[in-house]
Amino acid sequence: MIIVDNLSKRFGKQLLFDKISFKINRRERVGIVGRNGHGKTTLFRLITGQEEADSGTVAMPKNYQIGYVEQQLSFTEPDILREASKALPPDGRDQKWKVEKVLAGLGFEKGNLSRHPSELSGGYQVRLNLAKVLLGDYQMLLLDEPNNYLDITSIRWLVRFLVSWPGELLLITHDRGFMDQVVTHTLGIHRKKVRKIAGDTEKYYSQIAMDEEVYEKTRVNDERKRKEMDIFISRFRAKARLAGLVQSRIKTMARMEKRDRLDKLKTLDFAFTEKPFHHKYAMDVSGISFSHDPEKPLIKDFSLSVGARDRVFVVGPNGKGKTTLLKLMAGALTPREGRVSLPQSAAAGYFEQTNISSLSDSNTVLEEIAGANPECDNKQARAISGFMLFEGEDALKKIGVLSGGEKSRVVLGKLIASPLNLLLLDEPTNHLDLESSDALLAAIDNFDGAVVMVTHNEMFLHALAERLIVFQGGAITVHEGDYQGFLEKIGWGGEDRRAGEGARSPGPEGGAKPSPRDLRRLRSELITARSKALKPLEKRISEIEKEIEERDRVLQEMNQGLILASQSKDGTKVVELSMAMHDGKTAVDSLFVELDGRTRELEEIRMEFEQKMAGLDVEEGAG
Repeated sequence: MIIVDNLSKRFGKQLLFDKISFKINRRERVGIVGRNGHGKTTLFRLITGQEEADSGTVAMPKNYQIGYVEQQLSFTEPDILREASKALPPDGRDQKWKVEKVLAGLGFEKGNLSRHPSELSGGYQVRLNLAKVLLGDYQMLLLDEPNNYLDITSIRWLVRFLVSWPGELLLITHDRGFMDQVVTHTLGIHRKKVRKIAGDTEKYYSQIAMDEEVYEKTRVNDERKRKEMDIFISRFRAKARLAGLVQSRIKTMARMEKRDRLDKLKTLDFAFTEKPFHHKYAMDVSGISFSHDPEKPLIKDFSLSVGARDRVFVVGPNGKGKTTLLKLMAGALTPREGRVSLPQSAAAGYFEQTNISSLSDSNTVLEEIAGANPECDNKQARAISGFMLFEGEDALKKIGVLSGGEKSRVVLGKLIASPLNLLLLDEPTNHLDLESSDALLAAIDNFDGAVVMVTHNEMFLHALAERLIVFQGGAITVHEGDYQGFLEKIGWGGEDRRAGEGARSPGPEGGAKPSPRDLRRLRSELITARSKALKPLEKRISEIEKEIEERDRVLQEMNQGLILASQSKDGTKVVELSMAMHDGKTAVDSLFVELDGRTRELEEIRMEFEQKMAGLDVEEGAG
């Protein structure tokens, strides 16, 4: 376990953490969420000692070992199996079966374990480093985007491995479905603070949304109360008989916490520009074949017609031809045999990670996005840059200074700038944070055109897929139906066919969600209960206010009468009016005291119902 206490960290003018504190307890698997650039990876580096905090401490038990994937790729053994075996603890060096099991789970073929690690691709070298961490003798694992270089079968294996991990785990990933299947708790970095809750990401974001809505309503109510108290104090400060109530309000205002308006956080929010399309099919793939090695064809005699509004997802292990197929569809490669044809009015947009190399380092973000479409003026390019989180001066940054993730957002921005009716997307969620991935999912869902997408993200597959192109067992097949149907009917090899359902199920602490009908019923019951509780109070407050106004009017009349009686030297009348005015003022004071109490009671009840209503709003929005 670890204890983080009052930790602060700043890079230049940017404050990442402001006195944050949290604990990771025994056997907890904690997902770390937060926007890109808000400090998730920095938090890992502070925990491992690679970075120093400006203040605060990170405490852990003596001899507590933490495993994390090294960024440096350094291999000293002559083959993959022996390199991975180095990670075994001294008393388990003979457990080669365990090494082979982990390597197989991460996609290494048994026949290749005798190869030198330097012969591996960059992605497989990262997998080998990950395997060494999973095999090590650690009490805690810190995994930062462990699924970036994994294919769908390896990701599903890793889910099962981590769920059975006996120690503690901290996990960063852009794949919400993957995270929700693994974690027991979610820790969010939000507004330079952290908050940890039991449950999955959906529960965390629902809680944050509800808290911020309640905060804003409370802030508005507090401002209104301050104004009302200011008016009361100004009006009655000079009246000695109300000095107690005035002082009470002054003390109340001094005790009230000053709530600042929450800063609006930047959120990736966009929609693809759609070009009208009136054909039945957006693309026809007819008998295409392709291979880099004539003896090992990647794609052979493959045909597919893509409907004008199809959602086709390409899935399967890495290295089997998924990206090659998408390149053939996009015209980036020419098939050895067959053809790919599009109607004349089809307008295709192609996204691939290597597309960032087509960006000009000397151009600004604004120039790249504007250059994607001659009809895109500066105002539109500015708006799209803002959608991609390049606001203000950030839109004038040179491409050469951007990170890989930022460049990917520029490529997405160029797609948005161009009117399209066919999207060809290869792993577009890499380098996006959870919020950005959610925004992309919504944009694809709302796109009124055809989509063909390569992904290993099972949340996208469950949410969007209507047809699947499956690379499996050396063959390419088309599954007509959604991803859940594929898992149930076919599945991934020897796995339990229903193993993928976890991507849809609620988190560890989640129960069944209320249906829309239940939410409407609960909302109706809340409105009725609120009306029943507030109506008598509102009625009594109105009566008190009217009675105070009437008594004030009578007191003014008596005061005029007293002046006249004094002028006419009518002693009996003066005494009579003085006594009546004293009784009247006493009654008004009592009414003000009751008004104050009733108003406070009304506000407390109203706030209680607002919190309950906000909770229902969050449930409804999440559904």
